[in-house]
Amino acid sequence: MENCLFCKIIEGEIPSQKVYEDDEILAFKDINPKAKVHILVIPKKHIESLKEISVEDEKLIFKMHQVLNVIAKEQGLEDYNLVVNCGKGAGQEVMHLHFHLLGNP
Repeated sequence: MENCLFCKIIEGEIPSQKVYEDDEILAFKDINPKAKVHILVIPKKHIESLKEISVEDEKLIFKMHQVLNVIAKEQGLEDYNLVVNCGKGAGQEVMHLHFHLLGNP
């Protein structure tokens, strides 16, 4: 997506503090953290929001949840919050699906 901040991060046009990356998923530290651990987990495929997922995205969304659990464990989080804002009215600022992993180890 041409003007998508997260797509630019995926392409390396904008730097980020990566904590995980594979062919389908990227995870990086939020630049404005709301907790001691605040990591954004995004699909490399541009999907505008959780409202826009399709049946074809089923495995990707499941894999994202697996990755979230791995990252939480690596960050020393026994308990944590996952936040997904769906749409501007719900506080979504970047129109690229992303999960906020928040916790205080």
